[in-house]
Formats: sequence, structure tokens, C-alpha cells
Amino acid sequence: MITEPREGDLRLWWIPQVPGKPFYVEVASEAEAILVYDTLTRYDEFQYENFIKPDYSNAGVEFYYGGEWCEWYNEDGDDLSDIMRERWTNDE
Repeated sequence: MITEPREGDLRLWWIPQVPGKPFYVEVASEAEAILVYDTLTRYDEFQYENFIKPDYSNAGVEFYYGGEWCEWYNEDGDDLSDIMRERWTNDE
């Protein structure tokens, strides 16, 4: 159920195929955003590797502040793609 956003709410946006419209997933925390992002990334990678979808996706996290959605950054100034890039680099 989608509710009216409140100050500080987070949501992940995901564009399954570029160019395209984003869809949004409400998330409760940075950790949940990372889990959803990682899951969607792996799913898109699976589709790409199996010739289901020939394109790439794009994503990010926003937070609700002052009556509008704004790009989210953590306390170190990293956005979600920075966090995931570092995580995937450390997994190698």
C-alpha cells in the first residue's frame, strides 16, 4: 500500500530498461535499499546473460524532505551506486 510520504522516508527508484520510466520501492533503511538494489541488479544481470533483456538498468535512492523527493547520500557523501560499487569490488 502506497502512503503519503513523510519527512525522512526513503524510496529506491529503478529504471528496468534505459530509457524508460522508473518504478519506486519504499524502503525502511539504507540496508533495505542495498538489499533491494542488489536483488534487482542480480535479476537484471541474469536476464542480460540469458538474452531476456538486452539493455541496462539505472537506480538510486531518494529521501523525502521539505515536501519533495531528493537524492539520498549517506553520511560519507556516497550515493547508492558508490556503496554498491565498493561492496562488489570488495567481493572480488
